[in-house]
Amino acid sequence: MARETAAQQNERLKKEKNGLDVLKDIYLYAVLGEEISPEDIIRFKWYGLYTQNRNLQDEDDNTLYFMLRVKLEHGSMNLEQMREVSKISHEYARGTADFTTRQDIQFHYIRVIDLPEIFRRLNEVGLSTVFAAGDVPRNVATCPVSGIEHDEIYDVRPIVDKVNNYLRGNKNLSNLPRKYKIGISGCHKHCMGHEIQDLSFSAVVCDCTDKVLFDVSVGGGLASNKQIAQHIGFVTPSQILPITKAVSTIYRDHGLRENRRKARLGHLINEWGIEKFKEEVIKRSKVTFKEEKEVPYTPYAKRQHFGIQDSKEKEKSYIGCAINGGHIGAQGLEDLANILEKHGATTIKTTPTQNFVVKDVPSKNAQALADELITIGVDYKPSPFKARTLSCTGLNFCKFAISETKNRAIKLAEHLEKKFPNFDETVSISVNGCPNSCAHPHVVDIGLLGLKVKNKEGVTVPGFELIIGGNLEGAKSSFGEKTKIKFLPEEAEGIVEKVIQSYINSGEKNLNNYLKERINDEEFISSLH
Repeated sequence: MARETAAQQNERLKKEKNGLDVLKDIYLYAVLGEEISPEDIIRFKWYGLYTQNRNLQDEDDNTLYFMLRVKLEHGSMNLEQMREVSKISHEYARGTADFTTRQDIQFHYIRVIDLPEIFRRLNEVGLSTVFAAGDVPRNVATCPVSGIEHDEIYDVRPIVDKVNNYLRGNKNLSNLPRKYKIGISGCHKHCMGHEIQDLSFSAVVCDCTDKVLFDVSVGGGLASNKQIAQHIGFVTPSQILPITKAVSTIYRDHGLRENRRKARLGHLINEWGIEKFKEEVIKRSKVTFKEEKEVPYTPYAKRQHFGIQDSKEKEKSYIGCAINGGHIGAQGLEDLANILEKHGATTIKTTPTQNFVVKDVPSKNAQALADELITIGVDYKPSPFKARTLSCTGLNFCKFAISETKNRAIKLAEHLEKKFPNFDETVSISVNGCPNSCAHPHVVDIGLLGLKVKNKEGVTVPGFELIIGGNLEGAKSSFGEKTKIKFLPEEAEGIVEKVIQSYINSGEKNLNNYLKERINDEEFISSLH
């Protein structure tokens, strides 16, 4: 009998037991201490759980540890939530805590025996891990300054609430072919990254009775579904939920389930063709799309909200802040909560670039709060290198990773800051531990993609390949291209330094354009070795 493929196994498991029904098993495993079924481990994802790499685990420690992801709707955490998450991290996760590119937060070293207490404590402060992973709708990506930014096109918070209410723990959507990512934003800087969402809605100003419409784009993604989302028309704010329901059920009913690498929404659209897909969306949603001209979008590296900014809320400011590769840690969360409370702020909003915004500081206290954040390594005026450096979970904890990323990203940003203290053009950088694109290495100026390389002794070891020239900018979007330059982790700082120095020496004024033009320049490529 032929062995099951990964797709066949996953489809069978979902039919035999709904992923949401594994919760009772989690509690039984916690109480009885029995060995966990490999099939239930797959289902654990529906509650945000992944088994982690043993890379940092003591040789005599046979404990099965998990990474646990917590959904942050709107990317929001208040003081009570920050403090509780910090305590959970201290007590159960060895102080680990990282923000993700879907505006979530995740821990490591989680034991099954501790999950009932962790779930209880998260629930008490209004947080959940349901649908944080698995073949389900993931956290809805949105702008962190929605509702408080003066130049925003539309305050989407009520719409995001409606969509979250539809998606949250919806058993009718708990058996999708693969993960499913939605973004909704009214941001004038387009920070949500609609081009790589399965389904997205981006507010645009129009010359029409509605004043504001939303650009609907579908089928975007990275890794096995590496393609820019396709625009299918414009809708009014009230039509976003019907379109969401239609696309979600189309994907559930018709998504390609025979091959895990071909199971994203974009693959279905490629199979059907965009016109057939759009017709089915119209049929199910009963929404007529409005057609508009092509919309200009902000280049990826400029999609940011840093610094002290005046808020729409009376006598309030918000402060956009950068941290290193999403790493905040238990102590960082505790310190952050204390600093916010001291200066009268209550809430942070995480961003799609692993940073965060302090949402509601009294304006009179904004500068003092910002200055104090610097003492814990949080920058409100980050360098061009720290501002947009992403990193995935990496070799220390991820089973798929080839190379370590978090510390490498920190060292890389610090190295570039020292080498180029007067550089003033924001550079988007990604340090990604494997080909799965969790840190978006194909849409940044400079991407480091984890793979195996040979060292001077000819031994195969973890390393990186350099990717350059990626950018998200609506119809002008393009993926970065591989340079075929492969190197050891300790060579990363020198390689990227040469890229930046070459750009400075050129006298050109746009890094992304410079890199795109050099991808086939043999002299440029050879100069980086």
